[in-house]
Formats: sequence, structure tokens, C-alpha cells
Amino acid sequence: MGSKEAGRGQVRRLDALLRRTVAQGAAEITADPERPESFTLLVEGTAQSHVDLADPTRLEFEYMRWLGFLIDLAAEPGRPLNVLHLGGGAWTLPRYIAHTRPGSRQRVVEIDEPLIEFVREHLPLPKNSGVRVRAGDAREVLTGLTEDSVDLMIVDVFSGARIPAHLTSAEFVEQAARVLRPGGIYAANLADGPGLHFARAQVATAQTVFAETTIVAQPPVLRGRRFGNLVLAASTGPLPLRGLARRTASDVFAARVLAGTDLENFVAGAQPVNDAQAQQSPEPPDGLFKG
Repeated sequence: MGSKEAGRGQVRRLDALLRRTVAQGAAEITADPERPESFTLLVEGTAQSHVDLADPTRLEFEYMRWLGFLIDLAAEPGRPLNVLHLGGGAWTLPRYIAHTRPGSRQRVVEIDEPLIEFVREHLPLPKNSGVRVRAGDAREVLTGLTEDSVDLMIVDVFSGARIPAHLTSAEFVEQAARVLRPGGIYAANLADGPGLHFARAQVATAQTVFAETTIVAQPPVLRGRRFGNLVLAASTGPLPLRGLARRTASDVFAARVLAGTDLENFVAGAQPVNDAQAQQSPEPPDGLFKG
């Protein structure tokens, strides 16, 4: 275990693949051969997170980059936020927020306690990060939180490569809106493919609760030509649509931001989903998210 400069704490050097059995199956941490402090977390062969311990602002996955832009635009630069992360992975975005918005209060909820310990042991958070990680079911924890207590909520929960059904319903989104402060932002990582039936229904569901919604994805995904990630963002107040569109359009993973008429055309009559109808997100093609 090598000592790092002040503020980074102790970091274990990973030169080889690490494996551990967690609640969801086989978890692995692989090292990036080109960047000595960059690692990817995989669960059952599906890439869950990428982290750069030397530079937490380096976001590798396209949807993480779009969420990073949303975080940057959620408030004036550097202002601390109260953030709830449903879904933990290797805590990529909590690290990003702790670095770009020091003093933020962050809570991470991850259902897989052995996975938490695996990440904590090998990819520890910086000292005084302001991030608390707890084990629990995302919806159960959300239901028990105080109303009007969170500025930003990021939902990135997958069981394997699919989003659990109980985190896709109007009842779940209503709980999210209850916990958010007025004007707070709800953001969810979705995954869908041709037809986009799941993503369209998720937008329709968010629209039953929030005043403004948007979706971000790459054009081939929006056109239903390939399976991929989409980021849904919603708020009771205005979203930073112009800034988000500008940043995503010029990003290395260029994406479109749909709002207004474009978003209504995307939804195209899709109906909101309640608990009785909720289903998990579709199964991705074999090997799509494999590391």
C-alpha cells in the first residue's frame, strides 16, 4: 500500500486483476495499463464503473460525462450540494462532486454490502470527502428520507445489466420528488434499444411528477439503431437545458438533448408506469456492456 500526497489517503496499487464474490456474483477490479491509478469495476462481467484516483474529474463512460455536465450546471461553480446517489458502483460521481464541489454532503446507497467493502478496501475515498456509503435497497432508503432535503438525486441502479422494476414506477418517482428540494434535479441512467419503449415510458412517468424533463443520448440510440445509455433529467423548476445541450454536443461522446416538442415527439404517446405495471429495463445484447 503506497502513501499518496495529502488529501488522497492511502491507495492500494493494483497491478493485476482483483476478484471477489459479492451478493450479485463475481466482482472484478481491473487496472488500466496506460494510467497507473485508473480502474474499472465489473460485476458478472458487466462494466459498472471506471475511476481515476489521480484525477476524479476524468469520466470515461459517456453517460457519466453527461451526468458530470449536469452536476456542473446544477448550481454556480464550486457551490456545495446535498446529493443522494442511488446505486454505488465504485463511487465515480461522488468522487467527482467531492473534487469539484468541496464541502458537499453526499450519501450513497448500494444494496450489495460485500461490494461496498470490496470497493472501500481497494479504491478508497479521499479523506474528508463528505461521502457516506450505506447498504440498503434504494427505494426503501428513499422512502425513509426527509422531504425537501436533497439538491440533486442520481439514480444509477442496475441488477446485472438491468434496472430493477421497482425503481421505474410513478410511485418511485413521486418519492424522489418528495425528497428533492424545490428546483432540485432528478437524474437517472437508463438503458434501452430499438423501439425505446422503456425509455419513452420512463419520460412519460417523470412527466407526471416534474414540471420539466429532458433526455440525453447519442443520435444512434435516439433513433433506435442501437442499444445504449440515456440520461433522464427532471425538475420541478427549470433545467439548465441550453448549457447541457452545448456541452453534450461538443463532447467526445457527442449527444443530443431532447426537450419541448422534440421530447414530446420522442414520448409519442407512451404511458406512465405504476407499480403494478413496472418491469425491469430490457436485456442488452450479449457482450454489449462486458469489460
